[in-house]
Amino acid sequence: MLFNRRKFISLSSNGIILPLMRPFNLLAQTEGHGEITLTEEALRIHREALVIDGHNDMPGKILNKGLNSRPGFTLNDVQPELQTDIPRLRKGGVDAQVFVAYISPDHMRTGGGNRACIEQIELIHSLVKTHPEALELAVASGDIPRIAGRGKIATLVGVEGGHAIENSIKNLEHYYELGARYMTLTHNETTDWADAGYDRPVHGGLSSFGEKVVRAMNKMGMLVDVSHASDDTVRDAIKVSRAPVIASHSSVKAICPSSRNLTDELIKGIAGTGGMVMVNFFPLFLVPEGGAIEQRYIDHSMALRSRNLTPEQFREEMDAWQKQQPSMPHCYVGHLVDHIDHIVKVAGIGHVGLGSDYDGITYGPVQMPDVSGFPYVTQELLNRGYSTGDIKKILGENFLRVLTEAER
Repeated sequence: MLFNRRKFISLSSNGIILPLMRPFNLLAQTEGHGEITLTEEALRIHREALVIDGHNDMPGKILNKGLNSRPGFTLNDVQPELQTDIPRLRKGGVDAQVFVAYISPDHMRTGGGNRACIEQIELIHSLVKTHPEALELAVASGDIPRIAGRGKIATLVGVEGGHAIENSIKNLEHYYELGARYMTLTHNETTDWADAGYDRPVHGGLSSFGEKVVRAMNKMGMLVDVSHASDDTVRDAIKVSRAPVIASHSSVKAICPSSRNLTDELIKGIAGTGGMVMVNFFPLFLVPEGGAIEQRYIDHSMALRSRNLTPEQFREEMDAWQKQQPSMPHCYVGHLVDHIDHIVKVAGIGHVGLGSDYDGITYGPVQMPDVSGFPYVTQELLNRGYSTGDIKKILGENFLRVLTEAER
Protein backbone atom coordinates (compact mmCIF):
# COMPACT_ATOMS: atom_id res chain seq x y z
CA MET A 1 0.00 0.00 0.00
CA LEU A 2 1.45 3.37 -0.98
CA PHE A 3 -1.25 5.89 -0.15
CA ASN A 4 -3.45 6.49 2.88
CA ARG A 5 -7.04 7.62 2.95
CA ARG A 6 -6.17 11.32 2.76
CA LYS A 7 -4.24 10.70 -0.46
CA PHE A 8 -1.09 11.46 1.45
CA ILE A 9 1.21 8.93 3.02
CA SER A 10 3.24 9.44 6.17
CA LEU A 11 6.78 8.28 5.64
CA SER A 12 8.07 8.84 9.15
CA SER A 13 7.08 9.79 12.64
CA ASN A 14 8.47 13.22 11.76
CA GLY A 15 5.86 13.65 9.09
CA ILE A 16 7.74 13.00 5.85
CA ILE A 17 5.09 12.37 3.21
CA LEU A 18 4.66 11.63 -0.45
CA PRO A 19 1.59 13.16 -2.06
CA LEU A 20 -0.67 11.30 -4.44
CA MET A 21 1.32 10.69 -7.60
CA ARG A 22 -0.24 10.80 -11.04
CA PRO A 23 1.31 9.33 -14.19
CA PHE A 24 1.89 11.59 -17.13
CA ASN A 25 4.33 11.01 -20.01
CA LEU A 26 6.64 8.05 -20.43
CA LEU A 27 10.15 8.63 -19.17
CA ALA A 28 13.21 7.67 -21.16
CA GLN A 29 13.71 4.23 -19.62
CA THR A 30 11.91 2.28 -22.38
CA GLU A 31 14.72 0.99 -24.58
CA GLY A 32 14.18 -2.69 -25.34
CA HIS A 33 10.67 -2.54 -23.88
CA GLY A 34 7.27 -1.88 -25.35
CA GLU A 35 3.77 -3.23 -25.64
CA ILE A 36 3.48 -6.98 -26.08
CA THR A 37 0.94 -9.23 -27.79
CA LEU A 38 -0.72 -12.12 -26.02
CA THR A 39 -0.36 -15.49 -27.75
CA GLU A 40 -2.42 -18.66 -27.44
CA GLU A 41 0.57 -20.46 -25.93
CA ALA A 42 0.92 -17.90 -23.14
CA LEU A 43 -2.82 -17.93 -22.47
CA ARG A 44 -2.76 -21.74 -22.30
CA ILE A 45 0.09 -21.69 -19.78
CA HIS A 46 -1.68 -19.01 -17.78
CA ARG A 47 -4.89 -21.07 -17.64
CA GLU A 48 -3.00 -24.15 -16.52
CA ALA A 49 -1.01 -22.29 -13.86
CA LEU A 50 -2.09 -21.56 -10.31
CA VAL A 51 -1.96 -17.75 -10.39
CA ILE A 52 -1.55 -16.17 -6.96
CA ASP A 53 -1.23 -12.44 -6.29
CA GLY A 54 0.33 -11.83 -2.90
CA HIS A 55 -0.85 -8.30 -2.13
CA ASN A 56 -4.00 -6.31 -2.92
CA ASP A 57 -5.35 -3.33 -0.93
CA MET A 58 -8.95 -3.39 -2.14
CA PRO A 59 -10.62 -3.70 1.33
CA GLY A 60 -9.27 -0.40 2.63
CA LYS A 61 -10.12 1.37 -0.60
CA ILE A 62 -13.70 0.11 -0.42
CA LEU A 63 -14.04 1.45 3.12
CA ASN A 64 -12.31 4.76 2.36
CA LYS A 65 -14.64 5.43 -0.56
CA GLY A 66 -17.70 4.12 1.28
CA LEU A 67 -18.45 1.78 -1.59
CA ASN A 68 -19.77 -0.99 0.65
CA SER A 69 -22.51 1.34 1.94
CA ARG A 70 -23.77 2.20 -1.55
CA PRO A 71 -27.00 0.45 -2.52
CA GLY A 72 -26.40 -2.40 -4.91
CA PHE A 73 -22.62 -2.47 -4.54
CA THR A 74 -21.21 -5.77 -5.76
CA LEU A 75 -17.86 -7.03 -6.97
CA ASN A 76 -19.73 -8.92 -9.66
CA ASP A 77 -19.90 -5.62 -11.53
CA VAL A 78 -16.89 -3.77 -12.91
CA GLN A 79 -16.04 -1.14 -10.32
CA PRO A 80 -14.44 1.88 -12.06
CA GLU A 81 -13.24 3.37 -8.76
CA LEU A 82 -11.25 0.22 -8.01
CA GLN A 83 -8.51 -1.74 -9.75
CA THR A 84 -10.11 -4.98 -8.57
CA ASP A 85 -13.42 -6.73 -9.08
CA ILE A 86 -14.53 -10.24 -9.97
CA PRO A 87 -14.86 -9.76 -13.77
CA ARG A 88 -11.31 -8.39 -13.97
CA LEU A 89 -9.91 -11.02 -11.60
CA ARG A 90 -11.45 -13.61 -13.93
CA LYS A 91 -9.99 -11.92 -16.99
CA GLY A 92 -6.59 -11.84 -15.28
CA GLY A 93 -6.82 -15.55 -14.55
CA VAL A 94 -6.25 -14.97 -10.83
CA ASP A 95 -6.83 -18.18 -8.85
CA ALA A 96 -5.89 -16.85 -5.42
CA GLN A 97 -5.75 -13.32 -4.10
CA VAL A 98 -4.33 -12.07 -0.81
CA PHE A 99 -6.43 -9.11 0.29
CA VAL A 100 -4.75 -7.07 3.00
CA ALA A 101 -6.05 -5.06 5.89
CA TYR A 102 -3.90 -1.93 5.44
CA ILE A 103 -3.59 0.06 8.67
CA SER A 104 -2.46 3.66 8.33
CA PRO A 105 0.48 4.68 10.54
CA ASP A 106 -1.74 7.56 11.69
CA HIS A 107 -3.26 5.07 14.13
CA MET A 108 0.01 5.10 16.08
CA ARG A 109 -0.91 8.65 17.09
CA THR A 110 -4.70 8.50 17.13
CA GLY A 111 -5.20 4.95 18.39
CA GLY A 112 -7.69 2.47 16.99
CA GLY A 113 -5.29 0.45 14.85
CA ASN A 114 -6.50 -2.90 16.16
CA ARG A 115 -10.12 -1.92 15.64
CA ALA A 116 -9.40 -0.70 12.09
CA CYS A 117 -7.63 -3.97 11.29
CA ILE A 118 -10.52 -6.10 12.48
CA GLU A 119 -12.96 -3.93 10.53
CA GLN A 120 -11.07 -4.62 7.29
CA ILE A 121 -10.70 -8.34 7.97
CA GLU A 122 -14.42 -8.53 8.67
CA LEU A 123 -15.05 -6.74 5.36
CA ILE A 124 -13.03 -9.42 3.54
CA HIS A 125 -15.15 -12.10 5.24
CA SER A 126 -18.29 -10.20 4.26
CA LEU A 127 -17.21 -9.96 0.62
CA VAL A 128 -16.62 -13.71 0.55
CA LYS A 129 -20.08 -14.36 2.04
CA THR A 130 -21.83 -12.04 -0.41
CA HIS A 131 -20.02 -13.49 -3.46
CA PRO A 132 -20.16 -17.25 -2.75
CA GLU A 133 -20.24 -18.19 -6.41
CA ALA A 134 -16.84 -16.57 -7.01
CA LEU A 135 -14.94 -16.21 -3.72
CA GLU A 136 -14.05 -18.65 -0.94
CA LEU A 137 -11.91 -18.05 2.12
CA ALA A 138 -8.60 -19.93 2.21
CA VAL A 139 -6.94 -20.38 5.61
CA ALA A 140 -4.45 -23.14 4.72
CA SER A 141 -2.20 -23.83 1.77
CA GLY A 142 -4.24 -26.89 0.81
CA ASP A 143 -7.34 -24.74 0.47
CA ILE A 144 -5.88 -22.82 -2.47
CA PRO A 145 -5.74 -25.56 -5.14
CA ARG A 146 -8.98 -27.06 -3.83
CA ILE A 147 -10.87 -23.77 -4.18
CA ALA A 148 -9.27 -22.94 -7.52
CA GLY A 149 -10.17 -26.42 -8.76
CA ARG A 150 -13.81 -25.60 -8.10
CA GLY A 151 -13.55 -22.52 -10.31
CA LYS A 152 -13.54 -20.03 -7.45
CA ILE A 153 -10.98 -17.45 -6.37
CA ALA A 154 -9.24 -18.48 -3.17
CA THR A 155 -9.38 -15.44 -0.88
CA LEU A 156 -6.60 -15.04 1.67
CA VAL A 157 -6.14 -12.40 4.36
CA GLY A 158 -2.99 -10.42 5.12
CA VAL A 159 -2.31 -7.55 7.52
CA GLU A 160 -0.20 -4.58 6.44
CA GLY A 161 1.37 -2.70 9.33
CA GLY A 162 2.56 -4.33 12.54
CA HIS A 163 1.42 -1.30 14.53
CA ALA A 164 -2.09 -2.74 14.13
CA ILE A 165 -1.43 -5.19 16.95
CA GLU A 166 -0.96 -2.28 19.37
CA ASN A 167 1.98 -4.09 20.98
CA SER A 168 -0.17 -7.09 21.91
CA ILE A 169 0.60 -10.68 20.93
CA LYS A 170 -3.03 -11.50 21.79
CA ASN A 171 -4.19 -9.13 19.05
CA LEU A 172 -1.78 -10.85 16.64
CA GLU A 173 -3.22 -14.24 17.60
CA HIS A 174 -6.74 -12.88 17.03
CA TYR A 175 -5.82 -11.85 13.48
CA TYR A 176 -4.61 -15.39 12.84
CA GLU A 177 -7.89 -16.78 14.20
CA LEU A 178 -9.71 -14.47 11.77
CA GLY A 179 -7.70 -15.92 8.87
CA ALA A 180 -4.67 -13.62 8.51
CA ARG A 181 -1.76 -15.63 7.12
CA TYR A 182 0.90 -12.94 6.93
CA MET A 183 1.65 -9.61 8.55
CA THR A 184 3.87 -6.84 7.21
CA LEU A 185 6.06 -5.85 10.17
CA THR A 186 5.94 -2.12 9.39
CA HIS A 187 4.39 0.25 6.95
CA ASN A 188 6.30 3.46 6.22
CA GLU A 189 6.73 4.61 9.81
CA THR A 190 8.87 3.04 12.49
CA THR A 191 6.79 1.29 15.13
CA ASP A 192 7.48 0.78 18.81
CA TRP A 193 9.35 -2.40 17.90
CA ALA A 194 10.54 -2.27 14.26
CA ASP A 195 12.30 0.29 12.04
CA ALA A 196 10.67 1.17 8.71
CA GLY A 197 12.48 1.71 5.41
CA TYR A 198 11.35 5.32 4.94
CA ASP A 199 11.84 6.38 8.54
CA ARG A 200 14.79 7.22 10.77
CA PRO A 201 16.09 4.17 12.67
CA VAL A 202 15.19 3.90 16.34
CA HIS A 203 15.78 0.26 17.24
CA GLY A 204 18.58 -0.71 14.85
CA GLY A 205 16.12 -3.19 13.29
CA LEU A 206 13.83 -5.20 15.57
CA SER A 207 13.56 -4.53 19.28
CA SER A 208 13.40 -7.47 21.69
CA PHE A 209 9.60 -7.28 21.48
CA GLY A 210 9.88 -7.27 17.68
CA GLU A 211 11.82 -10.51 17.87
CA LYS A 212 9.08 -11.89 20.11
CA VAL A 213 6.51 -10.94 17.44
CA VAL A 214 8.45 -12.82 14.77
CA ARG A 215 8.72 -15.93 16.96
CA ALA A 216 5.01 -15.79 17.74
CA MET A 217 4.22 -15.58 14.02
CA ASN A 218 6.44 -18.59 13.39
CA LYS A 219 4.68 -20.55 16.11
CA MET A 220 1.20 -19.95 14.74
CA GLY A 221 2.14 -20.36 11.08
CA MET A 222 1.77 -16.73 10.02
CA LEU A 223 4.28 -15.58 7.40
CA VAL A 224 6.66 -12.77 8.35
CA ASP A 225 6.45 -10.04 5.68
CA VAL A 226 9.32 -7.53 5.46
CA SER A 227 8.05 -5.21 2.73
CA HIS A 228 8.42 -1.57 3.90
CA ALA A 229 10.87 -2.56 6.65
CA SER A 230 14.36 -1.06 7.02
CA ASP A 231 17.35 -3.10 5.89
CA ASP A 232 18.30 -3.80 9.51
CA THR A 233 14.76 -4.95 10.30
CA VAL A 234 14.88 -7.32 7.33
CA ARG A 235 18.24 -8.67 8.52
CA ASP A 236 16.89 -9.22 12.02
CA ALA A 237 13.74 -10.92 10.74
CA ILE A 238 15.87 -13.26 8.60
CA LYS A 239 18.07 -14.05 11.61
CA VAL A 240 15.22 -14.63 14.07
CA SER A 241 12.66 -16.40 11.91
CA ARG A 242 12.61 -20.19 11.81
CA ALA A 243 10.13 -20.19 8.94
CA PRO A 244 10.27 -18.66 5.44
CA VAL A 245 10.28 -14.87 5.30
CA ILE A 246 8.50 -13.06 2.47
CA ALA A 247 8.46 -9.60 0.97
CA SER A 248 4.85 -9.47 -0.22
CA HIS A 249 5.18 -6.42 -2.47
CA SER A 250 8.79 -5.28 -2.95
CA SER A 251 11.10 -4.85 -5.93
CA VAL A 252 14.85 -4.77 -6.66
CA LYS A 253 17.09 -1.94 -5.44
CA ALA A 254 19.82 -2.76 -7.97
CA ILE A 255 17.41 -1.70 -10.73
CA CYS A 256 15.43 1.02 -8.97
CA PRO A 257 17.09 2.56 -5.88
CA SER A 258 13.84 3.17 -4.01
CA SER A 259 14.15 3.22 -0.24
CA ARG A 260 11.62 0.38 0.00
CA ASN A 261 13.24 -1.93 -2.56
CA LEU A 262 15.56 -4.79 -1.56
CA THR A 263 19.30 -5.11 -1.99
CA ASP A 264 20.79 -8.30 -3.44
CA GLU A 265 22.09 -9.15 0.03
CA LEU A 266 18.58 -9.05 1.48
CA ILE A 267 17.08 -10.94 -1.47
CA LYS A 268 19.62 -13.73 -0.89
CA GLY A 269 18.89 -13.65 2.83
CA ILE A 270 15.16 -14.00 2.30
CA ALA A 271 15.78 -16.89 -0.09
CA GLY A 272 18.02 -18.47 2.55
CA THR A 273 15.03 -18.78 4.86
CA GLY A 274 13.15 -20.60 2.10
CA GLY A 275 11.15 -17.45 1.47
CA MET A 276 10.48 -15.26 -1.54
CA VAL A 277 10.21 -11.73 -2.93
CA MET A 278 6.91 -10.85 -4.61
CA VAL A 279 7.45 -8.03 -7.11
CA ASN A 280 5.49 -4.79 -6.72
CA PHE A 281 3.82 -3.45 -9.90
CA PHE A 282 4.09 0.30 -9.20
CA PRO A 283 6.27 1.99 -11.87
CA LEU A 284 7.89 4.29 -9.29
CA PHE A 285 9.45 1.16 -7.76
CA LEU A 286 10.36 -0.42 -11.10
CA VAL A 287 12.20 2.09 -13.31
CA PRO A 288 15.65 3.46 -12.41
CA GLU A 289 14.36 7.04 -12.29
CA GLY A 290 11.92 6.11 -9.53
CA GLY A 291 14.42 6.28 -6.71
CA ALA A 292 15.52 9.82 -7.53
CA ILE A 293 11.93 10.99 -7.90
CA GLU A 294 11.00 9.43 -4.59
CA GLN A 295 13.98 11.06 -2.85
CA ARG A 296 13.01 14.50 -4.14
CA TYR A 297 9.63 14.17 -2.49
CA ILE A 298 11.14 12.93 0.76
CA ASP A 299 13.70 15.75 0.88
CA HIS A 300 11.12 18.44 0.17
CA SER A 301 8.73 16.98 2.73
CA MET A 302 11.42 17.09 5.39
CA ALA A 303 12.29 20.68 4.53
CA LEU A 304 8.65 21.71 4.89
CA ARG A 305 8.28 19.87 8.17
CA SER A 306 11.20 21.83 9.63
CA ARG A 307 9.07 24.99 9.26
CA ASN A 308 6.46 23.76 11.76
CA LEU A 309 3.55 24.25 9.40
CA THR A 310 0.05 23.17 10.30
CA PRO A 311 -1.10 19.97 8.51
CA GLU A 312 -3.31 22.06 6.23
CA GLN A 313 -0.47 24.48 5.37
CA PHE A 314 1.85 21.57 4.76
CA ARG A 315 -0.53 19.90 2.32
CA GLU A 316 -1.14 23.17 0.47
CA GLU A 317 2.60 23.82 0.09
CA MET A 318 3.30 20.23 -0.91
CA ASP A 319 0.50 20.23 -3.48
CA ALA A 320 1.75 23.48 -5.02
CA TRP A 321 5.29 22.06 -5.20
CA GLN A 322 4.10 18.81 -6.73
CA LYS A 323 2.42 20.63 -9.61
CA GLN A 324 5.80 22.05 -10.62
CA GLN A 325 7.52 18.66 -10.72
CA PRO A 326 8.31 16.67 -13.86
CA SER A 327 6.22 13.74 -14.99
CA MET A 328 5.91 10.60 -12.90
CA PRO A 329 7.20 7.42 -14.56
CA HIS A 330 5.25 5.00 -16.66
CA CYS A 331 6.75 1.64 -17.53
CA TYR A 332 6.07 -1.48 -19.58
CA VAL A 333 5.55 -5.08 -18.54
CA GLY A 334 9.17 -5.71 -19.51
CA HIS A 335 10.36 -3.40 -16.75
CA LEU A 336 8.41 -5.45 -14.22
CA VAL A 337 9.86 -8.70 -15.55
CA ASP A 338 13.37 -7.20 -15.36
CA HIS A 339 12.90 -7.38 -11.57
CA ILE A 340 11.77 -11.00 -11.77
CA ASP A 341 14.82 -11.80 -13.91
CA HIS A 342 17.12 -10.17 -11.38
CA ILE A 343 15.66 -12.05 -8.41
CA VAL A 344 15.93 -15.34 -10.32
CA LYS A 345 19.62 -14.64 -11.04
CA VAL A 346 20.35 -13.61 -7.45
CA ALA A 347 18.23 -16.10 -5.50
CA GLY A 348 16.94 -18.77 -7.87
CA ILE A 349 13.68 -19.57 -9.61
CA GLY A 350 12.05 -20.81 -6.39
CA HIS A 351 12.14 -17.46 -4.60
CA VAL A 352 10.16 -14.98 -6.68
CA GLY A 353 6.48 -14.23 -7.17
CA LEU A 354 3.91 -11.50 -7.79
CA GLY A 355 2.68 -8.94 -5.25
CA SER A 356 0.90 -6.37 -7.39
CA ASP A 357 -0.22 -3.86 -4.71
CA TYR A 358 -3.29 -3.06 -6.82
CA ASP A 359 -5.70 -0.65 -5.13
CA GLY A 360 -2.74 0.52 -3.06
CA ILE A 361 -1.02 2.03 -6.11
CA THR A 362 -2.32 4.73 -8.41
CA TYR A 363 -1.44 2.97 -11.66
CA GLY A 364 0.40 -0.05 -13.02
CA PRO A 365 2.57 -0.77 -16.06
CA VAL A 366 1.25 -0.11 -19.55
CA GLN A 367 -1.21 -2.91 -20.47
CA MET A 368 -1.59 -3.74 -16.75
CA PRO A 369 -3.81 -0.99 -15.29
CA ASP A 370 -5.64 -3.44 -13.02
CA VAL A 371 -5.94 -7.10 -12.04
CA SER A 372 -6.97 -8.09 -15.56
CA GLY A 373 -3.39 -7.71 -16.79
CA PHE A 374 -1.63 -10.73 -15.24
CA PRO A 375 -1.49 -12.73 -18.52
CA TYR A 376 0.95 -10.14 -19.87
CA VAL A 377 3.48 -11.22 -17.24
CA THR A 378 3.15 -14.80 -18.47
CA GLN A 379 3.63 -13.63 -22.04
CA GLU A 380 6.78 -11.66 -21.24
CA LEU A 381 8.24 -14.57 -19.27
CA LEU A 382 7.55 -16.83 -22.24
CA ASN A 383 9.11 -14.28 -24.60
CA ARG A 384 12.27 -14.37 -22.47
CA GLY A 385 12.59 -18.12 -22.70
CA TYR A 386 11.28 -19.25 -19.32
CA SER A 387 10.04 -22.84 -19.34
CA THR A 388 6.42 -23.66 -18.60
CA GLY A 389 7.44 -25.17 -15.27
CA ASP A 390 9.40 -22.10 -14.22
CA ILE A 391 6.58 -19.75 -15.26
CA LYS A 392 4.18 -21.73 -13.08
CA LYS A 393 6.56 -21.41 -10.12
CA ILE A 394 6.68 -17.62 -10.49
CA LEU A 395 2.92 -17.26 -10.99
CA GLY A 396 1.93 -19.13 -7.86
CA GLU A 397 3.66 -22.40 -7.01
CA ASN A 398 6.43 -20.65 -5.08
CA PHE A 399 3.95 -18.91 -2.79
CA LEU A 400 2.05 -22.15 -2.24
CA ARG A 401 5.30 -23.86 -1.19
CA VAL A 402 6.29 -21.04 1.14
CA LEU A 403 2.89 -20.99 2.85
CA THR A 404 3.03 -24.77 3.24
CA GLU A 405 6.47 -24.57 4.85
CA ALA A 406 5.30 -21.84 7.25
CA GLU A 407 2.41 -24.05 8.32
CA ARG A 408 4.86 -26.79 9.23
